[in-house]
Amino acid sequence: MSEFSTSGQYDASNIQILEGLEPVRKRPGMYIGSTDERGLHHLVWEIVDNSIDEAMAGHATHVIVAIEEDGSLSVEDDGRGIPVDIHPKTGKSTLETILTVLHAGGKFGGAESGYKVSGGLHGVGASVVNALSNKLEARVYRGGREYIQVFQRGAPDAPAADIGETEKRGTKIRFWPDDSMFSTVEFDRDTIVSRLRQQAYLTKGITITFFDHRDGFVYRFYFEGGVRSYVSFLNRRAEAIGDVFYAERTIDDMQVEVSLQYKKDDYDEKTISFVNNIHTPEGGTHLVGFRTALTRMINKYARDNEILKEKDSNLGNDDVSEGLTAVVSIKVPEPQFEGQTKSKLGTSEARGAVDKVVAEKIYEFFAENPKTAKGIIDKCVLAYQARMAARNARDTIIRKGALEGMTLPGKLADCSSKDPVKSELYIVEGDSAGGSAKQGRDREFQAILPLRGKILNTEQARIDKIFGNQEIKNLIIALGTSIGDTFDVSKLRYHRIIIMTDADVDGAHIRTLLLTFFFRYLRDVITGGYLYIAQPPLYKLAKDKKVWYAHTDEEKERIRLEYNVVSDGIQRYKGLGEMNAEQLWETTMDPQVRVMSRVGIDDAERANEVFRVLMGEDVAPRRRFIQSRAKQVTNLDV
Repeated sequence: MSEFSTSGQYDASNIQILEGLEPVRKRPGMYIGSTDERGLHHLVWEIVDNSIDEAMAGHATHVIVAIEEDGSLSVEDDGRGIPVDIHPKTGKSTLETILTVLHAGGKFGGAESGYKVSGGLHGVGASVVNALSNKLEARVYRGGREYIQVFQRGAPDAPAADIGETEKRGTKIRFWPDDSMFSTVEFDRDTIVSRLRQQAYLTKGITITFFDHRDGFVYRFYFEGGVRSYVSFLNRRAEAIGDVFYAERTIDDMQVEVSLQYKKDDYDEKTISFVNNIHTPEGGTHLVGFRTALTRMINKYARDNEILKEKDSNLGNDDVSEGLTAVVSIKVPEPQFEGQTKSKLGTSEARGAVDKVVAEKIYEFFAENPKTAKGIIDKCVLAYQARMAARNARDTIIRKGALEGMTLPGKLADCSSKDPVKSELYIVEGDSAGGSAKQGRDREFQAILPLRGKILNTEQARIDKIFGNQEIKNLIIALGTSIGDTFDVSKLRYHRIIIMTDADVDGAHIRTLLLTFFFRYLRDVITGGYLYIAQPPLYKLAKDKKVWYAHTDEEKERIRLEYNVVSDGIQRYKGLGEMNAEQLWETTMDPQVRVMSRVGIDDAERANEVFRVLMGEDVAPRRRFIQSRAKQVTNLDV
């Protein structure tokens, strides 16, 4: 139905005005991004960021975050405490104003407001958390007195009350997320610990303590070295080239802090950038300044010391990035972000400030550490040579694809549709399952690409070696996106790419190898929401010519008991090849009934670490990872 009615009047009475915190409860996604687990934890970050801002302003030294026994979460700091006196514009206490009025906060007036820099710039953090909580309890320790105010779904029970003397100072916010707003209200310890560790690295000298009162878990962070310690942590399992580089300087009220170190035998880059302790996953002007200065000064030092000759080409950004681990943190009084999510910095002055700091300090570092400098430059030169070899191999692949019309006779069974939005590609393990999938598919929109054996482990291979793997070549041509510096996700030929492997150890390994390849070299396919994992059934149950399929042991037991299926009527599938074409269609490929999981990246840093541990060359970290999680295994193929 059209939003413009043709049958009735349209006047002022049709216009709905949402007051107070109503807009937040009406459209929570506009304020926290989503109402899933990610959105739930966004509430935590909003409150934690307020305490971190107090620390950055020099007023707090300790932040305590706790998951309480009843599942609520509390954040306490030893800062100045939110003011409780009456606000002149609202006639309510400042505490109540901050927690009930959108865009009310102390961070809009620059240094005069008490915050020279801050992460919470939109003034909606605390009030949004209040709006999306069944209950929120605020305690303020200020001027030797303790105050308390309780809210129910954003509305105060009563004004802020003075409940007595205290020697404490600061603020404590405890909230119970609204289970009618979120798909889950269970906080994830690992997610919170990872974020708190990051904040502790970015705020030198602050102590952050985390408690999980559900089981008594305690973790405390304190890093005097700042982002230097962060880089050391990120590279803790890698063989590094020389010491960690670190530089810190303030230029035009912008505090720049940069640290980096190269890994000897790793090819992936891990550069993480922040503005006022806010992670900027899309980078921005500060990251452009960093990359520009680093590439320029590596080339300058290499030529000044005749490591690069006159006839040699300059190293590019991609060559300088290989094996690099870096953290770029800048604190800006009034940063300009591109978009509401603060994922990309737009402040033009930040580029020059970071460029100047890195250019001056990195050349000094190289001059004082010539062995480290040569090791870094030699690695960059090898990266350049590999990139040239990879370009030649990639061009061969592109030419081959163009000549063959982007088809692979005998391998890819393409679909009739040429509309990527309607088309999907099944990457299938083995020729047997591939044959069944080709017969059972809907040829109009489903394409099948069988894999022969296991593809190359791309975590342990340089890109020129990757292009030499036939299965990867076939996959690149089928997708149509190219790879490397010519990768273009807009040319993706299928908007659903479905990994379909056996439900056994080999199938899981092949799936992991494919996920590694997509994560390392085609990440935009994942972030664009195009990659899926098929969920074929584990069991077939049959009785009196009736058939049921079960995807889990629990589902199998429910069907067995409900229909009294005997053990002879239960078949455990271990391979897709055990299904005929009709069964494969009706269980795993029919869009009306199939079960699929979309692959996403909630935390790129954690994902990067897991891929490195599980798929890297170093065995010891992988063994520790497996041993520490052995008791969590629920589906072990024997």
